[in-house]
Amino acid sequence: MHTLEERLALTISIAQEAGELIRKARAEQSFSQRLKADEELVTDVDVAVDQLIRQRLNGYFPGEALLSEELAPERALDANVAKLWVVDPIDGTVNFAQGLKHVAVSIGWMEEGVGKVGVVHAPFLNETFSAAEGLGAFCNQQPIQAGKVSLLAETLVGTGFPYQKEARLALMPRLGAVLAKCRDVRRNGAAALDLCDVACGRLGAYYETVSPWDFVAGWVIAREAGATVGHLAAIPEGVPADLYPKELLVAAPAVYQAMERLLLDASQ
Repeated sequence: MHTLEERLALTISIAQEAGELIRKARAEQSFSQRLKADEELVTDVDVAVDQLIRQRLNGYFPGEALLSEELAPERALDANVAKLWVVDPIDGTVNFAQGLKHVAVSIGWMEEGVGKVGVVHAPFLNETFSAAEGLGAFCNQQPIQAGKVSLLAETLVGTGFPYQKEARLALMPRLGAVLAKCRDVRRNGAAALDLCDVACGRLGAYYETVSPWDFVAGWVIAREAGATVGHLAAIPEGVPADLYPKELLVAAPAVYQAMERLLLDASQ
C-alpha cells in the first residue's frame, strides 16, 4: 500500500521523466504527426510518452486501471474501478508540434471515483504543479493558492475550442458574454495548464468541455489550491463528477457563481 505522499512523489518523478522525453523529441525534431478521425493531431511522441508512463505506473502500481488518451480512449466514462490512473501524455499536442511552450504531461489518480492525486508537468515552462487530497497544491514544491479576484470585470478567463470547426459556432454566445463582462480571455491550448493557472491565480476562471485525460489532474490541483470546481450541466447518473469532462467551470471562489450565471444566461 502506498500513502498519498508516496503516490504523489512517484507521480511527479514519472511526469518529469516523461517531460524529458518530450524535450528530447522536440530538440531532435524526430517525430511524425497525423490527424485522428476527429481531426485531432497526434504525434508518435504522444504514443511513446504514453507507453513510458504506462510502463512506470504498471511497475509501481501493478493491477491498477489506466485510462489514457492514446491507448484506451474508448473507456473514457466506463471506468467504474476502485483505483484509476487518468493520463494525457502530451496535453497541447498542437503546441508541441508547432514549437510553442504550453505543453504538459498530465497524470491524475482517482480512488472510488474521487480525484486524489494530480501532477501537471510543463517541460518547456520548467514548472511542475502537484497536489494530493488534503495536502495542498504546489508549483515546483512551493505552495500555491487560487486568486482573490471578486469582480467579473477584473477576471481573466481561460477557455478553449473543439477541433471541429462546425462545433465552434455554438460557443460564440458564451465567448461574447465573457469578452463583454470580464477582463479578457486567454486561449493557451492546454487545458491542464489552464486549470493550473486558475490554481495559482494567473487566471480567475476557466470553462470548457474537454476529455477526462485533459482535466482530472488539473482539477485536483485547482481544488486543493482553493478554487471552486464544478459543472455547468447535469452529470449523468453513475459517472463520477471528478471524471465527467463536459461543461467544466473552475474559478476563484468569489467569482464562481457570477461566472456560472453569466455562462448559463449566454447559452439560453
